[in-house]
Amino acid sequence: MRTKFRGLAVAALVLSSGSAAWASEDPYMWLEEVDGERAIEWVKEQNAKTSTHLEQGSLYKSLYADALAALNAEDRLPEITQKGDWLYENHHSKAHPRGLYRRISADQFNRGGERWETVLDIDALSSTEGKKWVFKGMNCEDDAQTRCLVALSAGGGDAVELREFNARDKKFVKDGFFAPVAKQSAIWLDADRLLIASALGDNAATSSGYARSTKLWQRGEPLAKAKPIMEIPTDSVWLRPIAIGSGDQRSVILSEALDFWNSRVFAYRDGKVVPLPLQQSAVIEGALGDELVVKLNKDWEVDGKSWPLGSLVLVSQDALLQGEAKVSALVTPSKTEVVNSVVVSEAGVLVTMLDDVKGRAYFYRRGDNGFNRSALAFPDNGQLAIATYDDESGNAYLTWENFVTPPTLYRFDTKADKLDRLLVQSPTFDGSKFKIEQYFAESRDGTKVPYFAVMAKDVKFDGSNPTHIFSYGGFRNALLPSYSGSYEPLNGAYGKLWLERGGVYVLANIRGGSEYGPAWHAAALRENRVKSYEDFAAVAEDLIARKITKPERLSIEGRSNGGLLVGASMTRRPDLFNAVICGVPLLDMKRYHKLLAGASWMGEYGNPDTDDWNFIKEYSPYQNLKAETEYPSVFFFTSTRDDRVHPGHARKMAARMKEMGQKVEYFENLEGGHKGSATNEQLAHRVALMYAHLWTALD
Repeated sequence: MRTKFRGLAVAALVLSSGSAAWASEDPYMWLEEVDGERAIEWVKEQNAKTSTHLEQGSLYKSLYADALAALNAEDRLPEITQKGDWLYENHHSKAHPRGLYRRISADQFNRGGERWETVLDIDALSSTEGKKWVFKGMNCEDDAQTRCLVALSAGGGDAVELREFNARDKKFVKDGFFAPVAKQSAIWLDADRLLIASALGDNAATSSGYARSTKLWQRGEPLAKAKPIMEIPTDSVWLRPIAIGSGDQRSVILSEALDFWNSRVFAYRDGKVVPLPLQQSAVIEGALGDELVVKLNKDWEVDGKSWPLGSLVLVSQDALLQGEAKVSALVTPSKTEVVNSVVVSEAGVLVTMLDDVKGRAYFYRRGDNGFNRSALAFPDNGQLAIATYDDESGNAYLTWENFVTPPTLYRFDTKADKLDRLLVQSPTFDGSKFKIEQYFAESRDGTKVPYFAVMAKDVKFDGSNPTHIFSYGGFRNALLPSYSGSYEPLNGAYGKLWLERGGVYVLANIRGGSEYGPAWHAAALRENRVKSYEDFAAVAEDLIARKITKPERLSIEGRSNGGLLVGASMTRRPDLFNAVICGVPLLDMKRYHKLLAGASWMGEYGNPDTDDWNFIKEYSPYQNLKAETEYPSVFFFTSTRDDRVHPGHARKMAARMKEMGQKVEYFENLEGGHKGSATNEQLAHRVALMYAHLWTALD
């Protein structure tokens, strides 16, 4: 037994009470030079070492084959987007790893047709132009879809190139709208005008790296000549144009993010920008005629009446334009039930909800005496997601899945009030061998924290089971039962790579997410961030107390903010875990706000250049590493082309831990953006490395 596992009684002794001693100057700053020659050489060297350690032998080969088979399964549900009468998807396969953007008529699809037609071949485009393009979406101005904007990313980052595209002719429009690569977004005003917000050019970006102005762009004019409509200060996060509603009721909104959670919104009417007096924390979900459908993230008192946080309300646009608020109720959640996702059409409002983290769905349509609610009859104990919907009819496609049941696609017909099952995806592992349990752990302050555990039906509670915990705990993101195990689209690969090999898989719904609404998120903001880490530790301790596992057999995983979670958990409680997967992470919280989009997250974490550092330094993983401590075996992964979370976080943490003699594996994909991979082959490779690391460490 490794000496660090001498029992949980010593846990209090290893809790980090403050920032570890650290040199006044960071000796690994050079690793923040994303494409620096020295940094790239270091990356290549680490990748080679990881390959030598983990890719040799039958374990990796078996894991890779299983992962790729799941990812390339021919009958995976199409990830559809409806545009008028057509359904589109970017279809990935072995022959087309970057994707075929294709479409089928909704009517034919509903009747079981498989006659997809290719609209744009991303692999062929990449080959012709000599760039590794990643498709990021298409939006169209006209029903015939002859005037569309296609967004393409070089390598998968958030920065995109915008090109006008004729989806009917399947060609880019000669001398059409074109905006070079930048962090940007645009919407159509009419056939010949766009509103565009672009971070391209001098003084065009906020300190977070996003666009700080919106411009009116006329067809035939160069982008540089576009007319400024609105500009925001550099310390705001971004300015974005948003189109809501459809047909004659379509409205254009400009949203200025003050931080990640608060925005000022403005109506764009007849060439004028008019402020709308909504709560800054409120989120506009859509429009029903004149009324905005708004989700509240704080209590709102209007004319002596209070609307509780988590509610979905209707707010008159005409009244807002006059500087007033006229509000009526649509959805008021219960104590255990919260609004999860919302889509608004001319026919009504489709809402998915969570009830103790289990999915529910309802359709709200206007009647003579307010709104009538219809429940959509889905199986229990699973995740519901709205795939896409029609703006006019409200007809929608939804998916249902859980940890051991592959996704099923349904179509909801609003007029007939009918739910039809259209497609059932084939399983990639035998889910009948496993059971799903939901438990509740008690955190340090007494809060009950739910988590799901997926295990063999004949599992023995003897403390010997290799157990892997996935969590996130931030940014109001809810983790739900998924056939992929996590939010990453793995199509059941974890069943082959982990469950069928004897592992127990755990999804922890810690504070910082939205599993119980806005309050669940707010409970772990800023100075309360450690609540997420205490919740996570409580789940681990509960698994040990139930004799499902023990520290030597316990591993953890998180990505992005979840990478910060597992980094902080590893440095706070190295006694509790034996292996870590830390993906595209934040780790140096002293400098996170100075790297790429980091400044946009100060509403979540705080500003380390102020007194906020007093609470941030208590958990910042990079600063809290201690040479005398033995940490769990760690696998870091990131992407050179991640332009959201800087790869320097993972690079510097890995370099310092290696210098300390810790057990560290490092893998950096040279493309992939914040997702970490751009093709199924790249994803299968990284996932196989991850699980090879886990099985090696926990053996």
